[in-house]
Amino acid sequence: MGDRGTSRSRAAERGDTGGIAGDAGVNGRISFMGANFVARQLDYRMTRGWGQGEKAASEYFCPIATFPERFAELLGDVRRLGFWAMDLWTGHLSPAWATEDHLRAARELLDEHGLSVPSLAGWFGSSGEEFEASCKIAAALGVPVLGGSTSMLDKDRQQVVERLKHHGLCLGLENHPEKTPRELLAKIGDGGDGTIGATVDTGWFATQGYDAATALNELGDRLVHVHLKDVLAVGAHDTCRFSAGVVPLESCVRTLQRLGYRGALSVEHEPESFDPSDDSRASRELLEGWLAGSA
Repeated sequence: MGDRGTSRSRAAERGDTGGIAGDAGVNGRISFMGANFVARQLDYRMTRGWGQGEKAASEYFCPIATFPERFAELLGDVRRLGFWAMDLWTGHLSPAWATEDHLRAARELLDEHGLSVPSLAGWFGSSGEEFEASCKIAAALGVPVLGGSTSMLDKDRQQVVERLKHHGLCLGLENHPEKTPRELLAKIGDGGDGTIGATVDTGWFATQGYDAATALNELGDRLVHVHLKDVLAVGAHDTCRFSAGVVPLESCVRTLQRLGYRGALSVEHEPESFDPSDDSRASRELLEGWLAGSA
């Protein structure tokens, strides 16, 4: 990213909230992470890790004959939890199988439910074709940020930057194995003319033993999206309701405010053995209070 704030102006500051529709108040910036429901199709008995849940979700949503009904049910549940926006997880609309019919139905249903999408979240492929398919999903739905990762950044960085520019998108690299902001910044590099930045997962920085508020401050103008997540303890990745774990989330919010970050804030909590709906609602309400208290 060449100029200070370039990535944020291209993505997170688009419409101040990533284009989020609905309530114009503080909750208009708060998004539900679709991947919170990673274990839903397994009845919250996800015993073989993330891949098992992602596969089950993808197989459930893939058939076009049932996609509109099933996607509508998902969006309705998110709205009933009080959210006006949802980060669209690739397990629910995958670049591996999404057709024009899927995208048409998704657009219509998102409009019908008054939800918009600040980011496409997940894995964006290991080939140029997969990455392009991810970009096409985001572009078709008016999504400004790809928040996740792709191995194409190592294989053909120039192609990634060209595809992002073509579609008017920003890739926000999400920290998972990276232990420090410095490691994430090394992957972001020069920022690809404002097309590559950081999607911070506060829970993963805590898992790696790094203070999440400090990480946000150090990433500064490279931030394009933020996943607010709490975890029970350093060294593990057991997600939990906000303020039930070790992540200083209110401090993270205050840091973002000092930085002038005006993008969406994603509520993320992905348990393997129980429905996160009640926790997600409670976390949203807590976050709304933090934001309203500083308005």
